Amino acid sequence: MRRDVPPVEREVPLLRILSGGALMGVANLVPGISGGTMLLASGVYPPFIEAVAQASSLRFTRGGLRVLAVVPGAAAIAILLLAGVVKGWVVDHRWVMYSLFIGLTVGGVPVLRREMRGVTAATWCGGALGLGAMAVLTWMQWNGQVQGAAHHVEPWWMFVAGVVGAGAMVLPGVSGAYLLLVLGVYVPVLSGIEQFQLGLMQGNTALVREAFMDVGLPVGVGVLVGVAVVSRGIRWFLRRHTAGTHGGLMGLLVGAALGLWPFQEAVKPQVGDLLKGRVLRPEDLTSVGVEDWTTVLFQPDLTQGCLALSCLVLGMVLTTVIARLGGSEEGQCETQTP
Repeated sequence: MRRDVPPVEREVPLLRILSGGALMGVANLVPGISGGTMLLASGVYPPFIEAVAQASSLRFTRGGLRVLAVVPGAAAIAILLLAGVVKGWVVDHRWVMYSLFIGLTVGGVPVLRREMRGVTAATWCGGALGLGAMAVLTWMQWNGQVQGAAHHVEPWWMFVAGVVGAGAMVLPGVSGAYLLLVLGVYVPVLSGIEQFQLGLMQGNTALVREAFMDVGLPVGVGVLVGVAVVSRGIRWFLRRHTAGTHGGLMGLLVGAALGLWPFQEAVKPQVGDLLKGRVLRPEDLTSVGVEDWTTVLFQPDLTQGCLALSCLVLGMVLTTVIARLGGSEEGQCETQTP
């Protein structure tokens, strides 16, 4: 009888919904970890998916409205409070943070594997497609086709990034922050959030307005459109092509680690270097922020290698611990897919 009850009509503890939303917000700041995975790990994924599906069909229930209000609200607060800190860590300690990101990514594999009811040919095909897509994105990134550290991005591309990033809110295993990274808007989005926060603290309406128009509005509209469209599409695929969809998600998750090779560092540009399609002049150097410096690979020493491995293991442990917190809800999630 219990399996016939819609997930949003069950009594989900408010603290669980709050923690799930906050974890989703933090996850969306970190390349390599999925907001959807955090919702799944905290046991909030089934009611969230159902609530989004209801809202996109203009059907509303009390439980659904509570989930839709609390999860995004908690996520927004977490993003607003931590965006500047995470941005600073990524820019100043890139190889350490990327080691942690790889661990967080790999740690999500068992979470997604438990959602699979079996491995079939469709699962392998979906996995190959997902892994291939991430390999192509990684190749584009390393060959200059995708700049993960761009500083200024046009609003229309911010909108596209919002649509793409929204997929990670409803897809366990897909990192929205990583997709923003390879689309070249990761640092600009964090910078816009940091600028918005600074404007609020200083009472600077011009700063707030600029951050809202350049980043907040296009990304926000993109997220709303993406959540409505992607959630319904994924819901359809999970019901009609479950094995292939799970395989595709696994491929995307494993492939996300390809572009996060940790041993890379930012190199200060020099006069005559080509940056963003133009040759730098002496007066240009003062306006080039650390976010825009070119990244190059380097050979780690023994200490750096050990620290990177420790961060990787820490990331795996963190994801595993969070997943166990929502373990009691995993069975409920599986009963909701017809």
